[in-house]
Amino acid sequence: MQKYIGEILLVVTAIIWGSGFVASAVSLEYYTPYQILAGRFLIGAIILCIVFHKKLRNMKKSTLLRGTVLGLFLYLAFALQTVGLQYTTPSKNALLTAVNVVIVPFIGFLLYKRKMDMYELGGAVLAVIGVAVLSLKFSSEINIGDLLTLCCAVGFAFHIFYTAKFVKEEDPVVITIIQMIVAAIIGWIVVGLRGESAFSVETEGVLNLLYLGVFSTTIAYLMQTVAQKYITETKAAIILSTESFWGMAFSVIILSEVMTFKMIIGAVLILFAIVLSETKLGFLKKDKMKSLV
Repeated sequence: MQKYIGEILLVVTAIIWGSGFVASAVSLEYYTPYQILAGRFLIGAIILCIVFHKKLRNMKKSTLLRGTVLGLFLYLAFALQTVGLQYTTPSKNALLTAVNVVIVPFIGFLLYKRKMDMYELGGAVLAVIGVAVLSLKFSSEINIGDLLTLCCAVGFAFHIFYTAKFVKEEDPVVITIIQMIVAAIIGWIVVGLRGESAFSVETEGVLNLLYLGVFSTTIAYLMQTVAQKYITETKAAIILSTESFWGMAFSVIILSEVMTFKMIIGAVLILFAIVLSETKLGFLKKDKMKSLV
């Protein structure tokens, strides 16, 4: 039952992140990328501290250390993604970020000699292909933006992997609070160093930044951390890769983008990737056994 709770929480997280594409697009009309990062992580840290401040009283040193590590990975990945987006297309940025799905199982294999589940690995590869079909405008050009985004994918892969590893022994709420505080501190240091202290107070910009801070950051990352206590890191990465599908869906619904055949094929591939990882095609094996009886 706990496994299914984890999967449901991750699906909701992916849906929220997908809707965040629209909020991010609007926010970029009022704030710099670094202001958005600093703002969303600060909002997340404040809300979590207010709601769960009692949990911080019994915080362990190990939680502080591990939360700091996750916070560093989180900010670094987002920063690389944001800077990379300035030099490459949004579609290539989305695809290359999704490569983290394939990287996650290799981290466990290379660093911890963990055996790779071939069904989950196959699902991860299918998910990346699905995201490619969904979002990539095929081009042979590779630039600095693509390389930065690939580095961002590595950052997100390490974040997903170590989240799954750390929450087995730590309070998921407390470790989420620590990583938000760390990411917010780094974010505001970067904003200060870049001299971007002037923030827009226009209603549309503020509301979209609040949406990113409350839903895409606070609620989504809290759900992700709690969910990964009950689910493998590779399966978590595959489910979270559906963010691209939900981003497409919200773009069609809210921004009136046209649904194409390529989008449908990409969505089907991502869905099959999840089915492959989740069921390991057990239902086919059952049908085969029945036919032999």
